[in-house]
Amino acid sequence: MVGKENISVRNRQSTYETSEEKEDLSKRLEVDWSSSQSSNGHVDVDHLVTRKMQLLVEAEQMKPAFMQRIDSHFTELVNGLIAKSVQLESSPPAFSAVCSEKDGGFKSKGSRAPPEHGKVFVARKSVLEGSRAPLEHGKVFVARKSPLDELFEMEDIRTIRHMFIAFFILIILSTHIVDFIDEGRLVLEFDLLVYTFGKGSVVASTWLYMFLFTLTVPYGLFLLWAQGYHGSTHKTIHSAFFGGLFMIFHIFGLGVGPTYIVIAYNLPPASAFIVILEQVRLLMKIYSFIRENTPRILSFTPQKTNTVQVPKVSQYLYFLFAPTLIYRDEYPRTPTIRWSYVATMFAQVLGSLFYTSYLFDKYLLPAFRSHSREHFNVRELVLCIFNIILPCILMTIFIYFLLFHYWLNAFAEMLRFADRMFYKDWWNSTSYARYYRTWNVVVHDWLFYYAYKDFLWLFGGKSKAVAMLSVFTLSAIVHEYVLAVCLGYFYPVLFCFFMGFGMLFNFILNDHRKGPIWNVILWITLFLGQSVLFCLHTQEWHAHKHCPLENPTFLDYVKPRSWTCHLKF
Repeated sequence: MVGKENISVRNRQSTYETSEEKEDLSKRLEVDWSSSQSSNGHVDVDHLVTRKMQLLVEAEQMKPAFMQRIDSHFTELVNGLIAKSVQLESSPPAFSAVCSEKDGGFKSKGSRAPPEHGKVFVARKSVLEGSRAPLEHGKVFVARKSPLDELFEMEDIRTIRHMFIAFFILIILSTHIVDFIDEGRLVLEFDLLVYTFGKGSVVASTWLYMFLFTLTVPYGLFLLWAQGYHGSTHKTIHSAFFGGLFMIFHIFGLGVGPTYIVIAYNLPPASAFIVILEQVRLLMKIYSFIRENTPRILSFTPQKTNTVQVPKVSQYLYFLFAPTLIYRDEYPRTPTIRWSYVATMFAQVLGSLFYTSYLFDKYLLPAFRSHSREHFNVRELVLCIFNIILPCILMTIFIYFLLFHYWLNAFAEMLRFADRMFYKDWWNSTSYARYYRTWNVVVHDWLFYYAYKDFLWLFGGKSKAVAMLSVFTLSAIVHEYVLAVCLGYFYPVLFCFFMGFGMLFNFILNDHRKGPIWNVILWITLFLGQSVLFCLHTQEWHAHKHCPLENPTFLDYVKPRSWTCHLKF
């Protein structure tokens, strides 16, 4: 209270001083204007210029006092906020319980968190073209740029980026110049890129099937359920019937169907990843749409209105393309589309694909082939890991830029989607806990609001560690499913990393770790982990391609083939 009174008194004083200064300034300006006019009504230009210079000098003299006054106001405001926070921390348990209940806490198992206690998209009036911010509680997002776009606005950061681009161009030029001198011709090989993205017609037809299925079946079933729910005399049977249809259609239509196509047509790796990742993305979007709109139907009262509040088809269609996994009826929108920005993003997507293919073909494949000639042992594994660590780091960075910055920003710009926080400054993380929260915000939001919070509700809000373990397990299973289907074998290296080192580092390198040394440790472990994954999976890939089994048993599909296969090239 004392801090608040001091601030209010100081504000009143500053208001009076400011008003007096404004009146004095206006009087001086009136005198200057009247004196600057001659008898015939013309303006004395020389006098105005001279007076303008005098005002500039006076403004420079007033600047220190003005900044000192602003600094004192800011200091008092911060002190008042600190005093309030201390009072809140020392508040009684009853007040804390009320606060947790208002914030969507999970103190009781019987009160499940409504979906609106989740991610909320708002924007300033100029961006939203007059729309008002929703009143839901939870995490509030505003219209903003991606962190890298903000960094690239700084000239020094742009220069560092240009240095890296020049470095990558010189690496490619040096390789091609050496090839031209040795072989007498320019060697441009795109065989690897063409192979990994092969069978494009199958990929395009499969994606079209998945999209049309997602557009019609979930929305149609939800619309039929919503329109007949309140008029039904047996609401539980009505909901169970449509819920069963929903599960059957999605298990076979969107679950088994795309997976069967990938396996039956033996799609190459990149094409398989496109199909399976789209499958997972659409399933997550469908869950969010149902999860967000079901409470709206359940809370609908026919006495107030006869129209069931079901989202429009256009809103659902926009959500399917929007770069987010959290459904809302409206999102922050930018006023215009910068097509030059879109073209730049897609051009950088192509450049990243080309350079990733170049690194894999020139640096990774030769290393894998040389180490694959030997029997699998610890010595060869260690040599392989440290021989590929540098190109593996570059490949990982390029793939990250391609997916999370270039691709998502291109679609966000075309859709005028204003919330570009697809990731945060994960490179500054000093803990794995912060890294997991910031490197992929799109998926993290979905896991947090639909998995972590629901697990907390399921466990009565008592065990955050169990809820976190459940989320890690779910994420590890999905990642392993994607790799197993796309690569054509089961080699649970990533699952072991998730459930072993991932959980261990999450508790050891937690948010209490501060300082630059922890950031260095995080980068070292990330680099080593990526190299181990690339090395083990590539050796297993070569083993399955060059050491096929005539009559494989179930154990042969589970046991790593690279451990017993002696490759010969």
